[in-house]
Amino acid sequence: MAEGRVYNFSAGPSMMPLEVLEEMQKEFVNYKGCGMSIMEMSHRGKEFTQVAKEADKNMRDIFDIPDNYKVLFLQGGATLQFSTVPLNILGGAKTKADYLVTGQWSDKAQIECGKYGTGQVACSSKPTKFTTIPDKSDWKLDPEAAYVHYCMNETVNGVEFNYTPDVGETVNGVEFNYTPDVGDVPLIADMSSDFCSKPIDVRKHAYIYAGVQKNLGPSGLAVGILRDDFADGKREMKICPTYCSWKTTADNDSMYNTPACYTLYAVGEYLKYTKQKGGLPYWDEISDKKSRMLYDTIDGSDGFYQCPVQKDCRSRMNVPFTIMGGNEALEKKFLADATKVKLYTLAGHRSVGGCRASLYNGMPVEGVETLMDFMKSFMDENRK
Repeated sequence: MAEGRVYNFSAGPSMMPLEVLEEMQKEFVNYKGCGMSIMEMSHRGKEFTQVAKEADKNMRDIFDIPDNYKVLFLQGGATLQFSTVPLNILGGAKTKADYLVTGQWSDKAQIECGKYGTGQVACSSKPTKFTTIPDKSDWKLDPEAAYVHYCMNETVNGVEFNYTPDVGETVNGVEFNYTPDVGDVPLIADMSSDFCSKPIDVRKHAYIYAGVQKNLGPSGLAVGILRDDFADGKREMKICPTYCSWKTTADNDSMYNTPACYTLYAVGEYLKYTKQKGGLPYWDEISDKKSRMLYDTIDGSDGFYQCPVQKDCRSRMNVPFTIMGGNEALEKKFLADATKVKLYTLAGHRSVGGCRASLYNGMPVEGVETLMDFMKSFMDENRK
């Protein structure tokens, strides 16, 4: 850790690798000798154009993105995509979409879809307070739906898909996780909070989107990976704002207007660092190690700490936990005492309460080890 820095367990924006921050700091005032900061230069100048092209290439290399997919850099974060998805798809013959509702973000996405078409709840874990993922046998998928949407990792609730939902899509005779009794349904994924933490199969999706402020940079951008048959505008609703049009974004290489230049540059630096470290398998291994360490501490506490999420769908990114069954006074003391050993932003989401540790790529193993040691000492001092 650099002098004066803390372990920041925020759910986003989140810690970034120190090496990435230091490289950005070195180039901040005078980017590669051009006499300007990235923050000052034209997005259409040769220096920044090269930054954007390199980020696109590294995205493709790291995520194994096929040539028939577009890489998009989008403003408005992932939340704007809740509207953008139906606006770009429900303008065709199919005006219904299925949503797998497994947490607050997929719930919000389904509600937003209802403004532009019919957002159908194919399954919901709301009755369990979003602590499970419903079994596939309980999903009510509509074979005539325009798409199926899911959120791979629910940041607030700490629930994560550890597989790609099987919705049976075929494209040009090629099977995409084929299920005979479902039919041909494109799959859309919000991967905001576990994007870049593990390998993903892009080919099983028509569209993937993710806010970058968890595992890939600071806030200000979302990335999109869009299959080219969804970039032609044929399904676009007439009311779709020009700025939300996938076709417009793709046709203009994500520069229909001025992009969030510095954030895009930061994403590019994060991608370079990811390549240097060995790509997604590196982050996958580290994520597995960090989350296992923390869950073992919780499960080994004899109930002093408890995680409400069913074990087979626990998130590796966001770990919610309570202390002594939700003892608010003790949890408040825990949060205050944690800052004394440089452990910050461990409060649970305001709608859920309790505690939450977010273990994104920028969180070093040493930070989790420090948290484990603190949790054990706090338990010893406060167990009744």
